[in-house]
Amino acid sequence: MKKFNFLLTLFAAVTLVFTSCDDDDPTPNNGVTITGIPATATVEVGGTVEATGSVSAPDGLAQLVIAKDGTTLTTVPLSGTTASAPFSYTATADDAGKNVVFTFTVTDVDGDEAVATHVLTVGAEATTIRLESNITSDYTMESGKVYILGGRITVTSGNNLTIEPGVVVKGEVGTGANASALIIARGATIMAEGEATSPIIFTTVADEIMPGEIISPNLDPDISGLWGGLLVLGNAKGSFAGDITETQIEGIPPSDTNGLYGGSAEGESSGTLKYISIRHGGANIGEGNEINGLTLGGVGSATVIEYVEVIGNQDDGIEWFGGEVNVTNAIVWNAGDDALDTDQAWSGTLDNFIVISGGETDHALEIDGPEGSFNAGHTLKNGSVKGNDVTELGDFRDGARGTFSNIYFFGFANPADTEGRGDLSLSGDATVANFAGGALTFSSLEITLAEGVALSDVFKGGTAAHATAVAAGANTVGADKAAFAGWSWADAAGELADF
Repeated sequence: MKKFNFLLTLFAAVTLVFTSCDDDDPTPNNGVTITGIPATATVEVGGTVEATGSVSAPDGLAQLVIAKDGTTLTTVPLSGTTASAPFSYTATADDAGKNVVFTFTVTDVDGDEAVATHVLTVGAEATTIRLESNITSDYTMESGKVYILGGRITVTSGNNLTIEPGVVVKGEVGTGANASALIIARGATIMAEGEATSPIIFTTVADEIMPGEIISPNLDPDISGLWGGLLVLGNAKGSFAGDITETQIEGIPPSDTNGLYGGSAEGESSGTLKYISIRHGGANIGEGNEINGLTLGGVGSATVIEYVEVIGNQDDGIEWFGGEVNVTNAIVWNAGDDALDTDQAWSGTLDNFIVISGGETDHALEIDGPEGSFNAGHTLKNGSVKGNDVTELGDFRDGARGTFSNIYFFGFANPADTEGRGDLSLSGDATVANFAGGALTFSSLEITLAEGVALSDVFKGGTAAHATAVAAGANTVGADKAAFAGWSWADAAGELADF
């Protein structure tokens, strides 16, 4: 559905029969009639009016001519004595604010005719559009408009969703089975290509933000859980318990098979995400089962994800579940659980990232190992992470593996004063073994320590050998914050001043 059709409820059908001046005819127009064309209707630009008339002529039908404002649109040859006359018209921007007059002229073989008139009143183009069902054909969200997700909306396999720059997508408030979310199912694609001057924003209906705005006029950046989030699912490989090849993504009820991800495809594309900001999400669908801001499940390496911001999500900011996709220029602010979470042998790279921990952020980095026999590691590099008194730098768990380099940490508490908050730990024998064997590596880590804290107090399990203490602002590694200038709420709010 390349256009969103407003199929209107037509006025009661009327029968219009126009008579000739031939007084010798025993029946007006020799019985030529056209019925079922409504006299009036109202539609907005982009909306479609549809009707089916009936025509008849005892002497035999010849043709039907449909005209708009006196200009012929189509001429339809007819035969027999009865026929149907289907009619469909989509209002254009040129029709806005006008009464468009359509005439339907039916002629019989003797030249007798009947005419019906339909007046279509066209209003301004709708700027707020509510989606209530899955997207089952190609669909475009157009610049300058707001789209409301009236529930869990899936772009189904084989179809593409295009989101133009400046679009605002708002999820309705709900929890459990009623939680709203946008799912790009396996085999579907999303082309959400915002611009540095016109990002695409995903948020809640409680947010009064409109196209062209960056900062919410009424919601603070730490408000979370008011809708679900964005989930992109693919057919790429993951490491799943029991070595199954596919599984259900967290945050989506098992009854919805559009939530399946995983497979054996390599180099698959689920589309493009560029200059997008995802806000106030993380709705709970069940105990301990929230939706991440951006979920990437089994997403292939040909997918392009660049310039992504996640703000105020009740669960994780961005979470990877297997797959190969790379992400460049990502920022997570005020995650309710973990800012960045990796699982199930994701094998891609995150390059140039910023984490701004919030009052409920558990870990800046939560790195989980494979769940099945398939082993793969990922890379996180060129990142800057701002902590606080409740957040841990990172927890590497359950056989975590990968490469972590050029990351700067600052603003964290003394672990001794916060029951271990503010440290980077290796959890479990499998993780310790991977670190010792080289499947988990660290290099060029820098940190501005809290007063009186040693590197070994923060970087546990021997990881301190790969870290250096630096004065505030003296770091030589970290993110390039210029990538987030202008389009991100974090930049507009002045949150990047310390980076």
